[in-house]
Amino acid sequence: QVQLVESGGGLVQAGGSLRLSCTASGRTFSNYVMGWFRQAPGKERDFVAAITWGGRSTTNQDSVKGRFTISRDNNKNTVYLQMNNLTPEDTAVYSCAARRGYGLGLSSSDYDYWGQGTQVTVSS
Repeated sequence: QVQLVESGGGLVQAGGSLRLSCTASGRTFSNYVMGWFRQAPGKERDFVAAITWGGRSTTNQDSVKGRFTISRDNNKNTVYLQMNNLTPEDTAVYSCAARRGYGLGLSSSDYDYWGQGTQVTVSS
């Protein structure tokens, strides 16, 4: 079992920045691919970004291109999502997830463990 706890969400004005953190416990963190997803009210959960244990990463180019960056610190068992130039359309609950295996997972069904999520609200 892997337990994931997100932090760093909150209310920010459009154009601002936030950094989300997700800390894992329970198993060897570096064995897992980590991902971030988000779900806005009334919408499906969308892929945001993912990163392998070695640092290879990808982001959703359609929605967050050039604004969001995923990173991880295996020594701290933590994955980060740096979000810049936020817009009201980024308002959602952001959740981190862990995936066994080696490939970057782009679908929520690719992931085995989930955190509770943290709310991000961007005001206009």
